[in-house]
Amino acid sequence: MLKQLLKNSKDYCDHRLERMIKEKKTSQFRTLLDSQNLEFLLEAHNGISAKIAEESGFKGLWAGGLAISAQYGVRDSNEASWTQVLEVLEFMSDATSVPIMLDGDTGYGNFNNVRRLVSKLEQREIAAVCIEDKLYPKTNSFIGGNKQQLADIDEFCSRIKAGKDAQKDDLFSIITRVEAFIAGWGLSEAIKRAEAYHQAGSDAILIHSAMTNPSEILAFKEEWGDRLPVIIVPTKYYSTPTEIFTEAGFSIAIWANHMIRSAIEAMQQTAASIIQNQSVVELEDRIASVSEIFRLQGVSELLQAEELYLPQQPKTKSAIILAASRGSAMGSLTEQQPKSMLKIKERPILSHIVDVYNKHGIREITVVRGYQKEAIDLPSLRYVDNDDYADTSELVSFEKALLGIDVNQDLFVSFGDVLFKPYLLQLMDGFEDEVVIVVDTQWQDSVNKERAADYVHCSEPHSRDSYSHEIFLKVSAENLDPKIIDGEWMGVVKFSKNIIPTLKESMNKMRQETDFNAAKFHHLFTHLVSEGTRVKVVYTTGHWLDIDTLEDLLGAGNFL
Repeated sequence: MLKQLLKNSKDYCDHRLERMIKEKKTSQFRTLLDSQNLEFLLEAHNGISAKIAEESGFKGLWAGGLAISAQYGVRDSNEASWTQVLEVLEFMSDATSVPIMLDGDTGYGNFNNVRRLVSKLEQREIAAVCIEDKLYPKTNSFIGGNKQQLADIDEFCSRIKAGKDAQKDDLFSIITRVEAFIAGWGLSEAIKRAEAYHQAGSDAILIHSAMTNPSEILAFKEEWGDRLPVIIVPTKYYSTPTEIFTEAGFSIAIWANHMIRSAIEAMQQTAASIIQNQSVVELEDRIASVSEIFRLQGVSELLQAEELYLPQQPKTKSAIILAASRGSAMGSLTEQQPKSMLKIKERPILSHIVDVYNKHGIREITVVRGYQKEAIDLPSLRYVDNDDYADTSELVSFEKALLGIDVNQDLFVSFGDVLFKPYLLQLMDGFEDEVVIVVDTQWQDSVNKERAADYVHCSEPHSRDSYSHEIFLKVSAENLDPKIIDGEWMGVVKFSKNIIPTLKESMNKMRQETDFNAAKFHHLFTHLVSEGTRVKVVYTTGHWLDIDTLEDLLGAGNFL
C-alpha cells in the first residue's frame, strides 16, 4: 500500500514537473524551433504591441532592435543602451505568455557582455537571444553593405560559448545571425561561419540577406542541410510565396518590423488629420477607443484586485444618468450616436457629467442607454438598457435603473444632456430631506428659448428671505400658469436611501393609474407630494446647462 502511494506521488510530481517545463517560455520557443512546420514570429517593441501580437495568434515574438530603437526615437546603432532595451523587454514579457526572442545585436560587447546579457534575459523570462557576427556598435544590415564589418570568427565564437555557459535554463536558446551575405562575402563564408558557430554551441542559425529575392538564403539552406534549424527574415524578399520557405525546410520566419512601421503610418495620418481639421470628429470611428486601451492594459483586473485588497470605503451615494434618448433636435449629429456622446472639448457630454460625480466622491454610476446603445462605452460604469426608448419616457428608464441600485445609499439622478457644476451636488448634500431638487430662479430663459422645461410652484417664491425658510414643492409641470411659476427644475435630484422603496411603490401606482410610458419626473414629483412626501426645494441661479440645440452644444465649452 505504501509503495503504491509513493509511486502515485512520484507519478504526480513527474507529471507536474513535465507540465511546468512545457509551460515555460523557453520550452515553447524550442517547440517552435524544432517544429516540422514553418513557424512565424512577429515584431513587437513594447508591452501593448506584444499583447496585440499574441492576441492575433502569434506563438512567439521578435523584440526587434530596429523597432525598439525607433520607439525611443534613436538610430538602430546601439544608441539605446542595452539596459534600456532590457526595460522594454521586461514590460513585453509581463504583458504576454508567449516566448520572446531578443534581437540582441552583437551582444553589446565581448564575451563578458554576452554572458551578463543572458543572465539578465533569463531573469525576465525571455526565451532566446539572437546575436550577429558584427562589431560593436552595430550598423543596421540594410544600411550600406560596404560599411558592414564582420567580427573575427574565433572572437565571435567566444561570445556564443560564454553565453551558453552563463545560461541556467538548458532550454534557453542562443541564435547566431550570419551576416556574410550582408557584407558581400558570399556563400562559402556564410557556411564556414555557420559551422563554426554550430560547433561553439549555437542553437540555430539566422541567415540574413538584403536581396529582394530569396536566392541567397535558399542557396545557404541547400548547402547547410539540417545541421541546425535555420531562421530567416524576409523583410526585403517579402513577395516570395511562403510555400517556398516551407518547402526549403526553414524553421522560423520573422516579420521583423511591421508593427512599428504600421504604427508610424497610422500616427502620421492621425496627426495630419488633427492639424488639418483642428478636430478629431472624423477620426473617432477609425481609431481604437479608450476602452480598448483599458482592456489591453488589464484595467478590469486592477478593479477586481482593488475590491479584494484595498480597504473598502463605505459607499454612501450612487448616481443614475438617463441617456436613452437620441436628441433628434441635433439632426445629423445624432444619426450614429446619442446626444450624450456628442463631444465638448474633445470629450463626450456623458464623460463630463461622470467627472462631476467622481469629483463629488461618487464612483457607483449607472447609465441608462437606448438609442445607439453600443456607442455609449465609457469604462467603469454600470449600464442598463432601455430598448423601448422610442416609445417610453424618463420614468421607464429610471425604473429599469432602480432594479439594480443598492437601497442603502443616497441616490442622485440626472439627465445625459444636462451639464452641471459640482456646486449643485454640494448644495443638495447640505440637506437631509428625503427628496431634494435644485431650482433655477431665472426660469424665464426657458420660456424665451421656447423649449420644454419642468416648471415648479413652491410653498414660497424665491426672495432674499427665502434662504432662511424651509421651502417645498407644491406642484411641477411643463405647462404651469406663468403667474405661479417659481422656477425651473435643473434636471438633478437627490433621493435619500430611505425613500427609494417608496419611489418604487409610487411608480407602481402610477403605472396602474396613468400612461406610465409617457410619464416624466415632474409627474413623479407631483405624485410624491400628493401622497405626503415633502420634496425639498433649493433655489439657486445658473450652474447648469441643458443641451437642447446645436447652439447649446457650441456654447457648452464656455460653460465648462
